[in-house]
Amino acid sequence: MALTPASQGDMDKIRVIIAKPGLDGHDRGAKVIARALRDEGMEVIYTGLRQTPEQIVEAALQEDAGVIGLSILSGAHNHVCPRVMELLREKGLDDVLVVLGGIIPDADLPRLRAIGIEGVFQPGTPMRDIVGFIREHHRRIPA
Repeated sequence: MALTPASQGDMDKIRVIIAKPGLDGHDRGAKVIARALRDEGMEVIYTGLRQTPEQIVEAALQEDAGVIGLSILSGAHNHVCPRVMELLREKGLDDVLVVLGGIIPDADLPRLRAIGIEGVFQPGTPMRDIVGFIREHHRRIPA
C-alpha cells in the first residue's frame, strides 16, 4: 500500500487526536505520526505532552474526533488506557477508535484489546500499516 495524500474530493474527513499521556516527555514519535496522518489528508490535533486521560477525552469530545492515538513510552499504558476507555464510555464516545503506539510488551496486548484498544503499534511498525488501520477502522465524520 503506497502512502498518497487524500484527494480534495474525499467525502469523509478523519479527525484524529494525538496525545502523550502521563509523565513521558519523549514526543518525537507522536509528532512523526501526527505529520504522517496529516500528510494523508487526516485532520490531526496534537494535544502536547503530559496530558491526563480527562484532558484527552475532553479534547476528543470538543474536537468531535473519530480517533484517539495515544503515544506511551513510559510503561504507563496499563494505567492510562483503562481510564481513557472508561471516560469515553461515560461521555458516550463509545464509537471513537482508540489506538496505541509505543513500548508495549506483547504480554499486555490481550488486556489492552479486551478493554477496547483496537490497534497497538509497537516500534518498527510501518507507517502505511498505521494509516491503513485507521482508515479501515475509524468512525466516518462528514466533511
